[in-house]
Amino acid sequence: MRIHWPRRVFAQVLTAQVTLTTGVLVLATSLFLAPLSSELDDQAMRRALSIAQTAAADPDLARRLVATEPDARGPVQAEAERIRRATGALYVVVMDTRGVRWSHTRTAEIGRHVSTDPSRTLAGQEVRQIDTGTLGRSARAKVPLRDARGRIVGAVSVGIAYDSVRGRLLGTIPTVLRYAGAALAVGVLAAVALSRRLRRRTHGVAFADISALLDEREAMLHSIREGVVAFDRRGRIRLVNDEAGRLLGLGAEAAGRALDEVLPPGRTTEVLAGRVDGTDLLAVCGGRVLIANRVPTRDGGAVVTLRDRTELELLGRELDSTQGLLDALRAQDHEHANQLHTVRGLLELGRHDKAVEFVTEVAGAHRASAEQIAERVHDPLLSALLVGKAAIAAERGVSLRVSPSTLLPDAVVDPRDLVTVLGNLLDNALDAAAGHRRERPFVEVELRAEGTTAVLRVSDTGPGVPPELRERIFAEGWTTKAAAPDRGDRAARGPVAFHRGRGIGLALVRRLAERHGGMARVTARAGGGAVFTVVLPDALATALSGQESAATTNGTAR
Repeated sequence: MRIHWPRRVFAQVLTAQVTLTTGVLVLATSLFLAPLSSELDDQAMRRALSIAQTAAADPDLARRLVATEPDARGPVQAEAERIRRATGALYVVVMDTRGVRWSHTRTAEIGRHVSTDPSRTLAGQEVRQIDTGTLGRSARAKVPLRDARGRIVGAVSVGIAYDSVRGRLLGTIPTVLRYAGAALAVGVLAAVALSRRLRRRTHGVAFADISALLDEREAMLHSIREGVVAFDRRGRIRLVNDEAGRLLGLGAEAAGRALDEVLPPGRTTEVLAGRVDGTDLLAVCGGRVLIANRVPTRDGGAVVTLRDRTELELLGRELDSTQGLLDALRAQDHEHANQLHTVRGLLELGRHDKAVEFVTEVAGAHRASAEQIAERVHDPLLSALLVGKAAIAAERGVSLRVSPSTLLPDAVVDPRDLVTVLGNLLDNALDAAAGHRRERPFVEVELRAEGTTAVLRVSDTGPGVPPELRERIFAEGWTTKAAAPDRGDRAARGPVAFHRGRGIGLALVRRLAERHGGMARVTARAGGGAVFTVVLPDALATALSGQESAATTNGTAR
């Protein structure tokens, strides 16, 4: 019959602990009882020796031994029996130098030779031993008996019944076993309590499953496209998967350290540490828009999941810009229809010259605006952004102006960063200017190059930013704007509701500026409004010489 070892972790631990506890107690009991038996034997022999020495010290006993004959009613027998009864010994035997007994518990043995060799004792040595004699097994001691002159005239042998020694030992065993049983019960109860706790903590999994679960956990954590950061109850980082390391810029050395030691102060740290309540919390880290959710664990720690929404945020903003451009084109469509009707009326009235003049004037105004932007901003992405924003601004009743000092070459290292910065600043400026009651609201843009540094400045005629809020507006998730109402045609587009969330644009602007080693700030505009200035070092490549620029321009024209 095979004994099956349990598979569950708690069952294996319980079995091992009970077996170990039982083995230790059996071993401890054996180690205790073995020296106890020897100790009891030694005590019995010491007691016998003490009685024999006391009896041999009596000078009358030696004198009577020499002066009388062995007799069951003699003085030696009487004295020996008195000592035996007083001490509880098994026997007290007095012998002469020939080994003949002069006293014995059994009077028939008086006058006979002792059953064991007395030569060592008669030679002057004290003897202790466990031996078997006429009365059975006993712990005995033999002491020389000397007369007044010190001569050996015999010996005294005292025996302690070995049954009494064994009885003491056997009487001790139940007590020892009771203590051992109590200790075993306590050990088993502790093992059961520990195994039950272990069962709850391991959810009843088997040892064989732990390795597979760990492998699956590692594979899952490091393969998913969401960041996972686990914290213990003290707030120290316990786990960072590959995606979280990429999003937060953390390495393997972050494990075991506090969050404040590996991330700079800011909203991202506050969200990860649980100091900001809520679900789907926005955070910006290293120019990335993150969505964080923190879930507490049973042991007092927490697990934070991170989703990268940078691309969706940019796409959402592009969709918003496109929607705004479509609204502007829709509004301009009515204007163009009115202009076509005007041209048709002029033609029907035969005013051909006037019609040509009207068409030339309208087309020239639009062409002049686009050409003005293209002459000052050479990068096609930035110039296209400004043209599109100009149309949106016109539709919202705001004038978008390009500062006369604007001049930005086409040697932009990463136009997407500048598009992100400029687009966010223009969106905020248009919202501020359009929402503030003013007779002629406008937004002015200035782009210029200072060596390889790009300087962007956007001013508006809105309400401005109070001095106490000029730092807080760059924190992610913080805004003074009310949530925009959803339009009916956008209700079916799920991501748009998220991308129209507030409090991300300026945070992205500052993070991008800091990533380039620059800065972003807001000041007051003379006459009312706000001025946002962003400095991006090394955002431009080495400026081209005049000839190379001209050659490039001519080549492009050809």
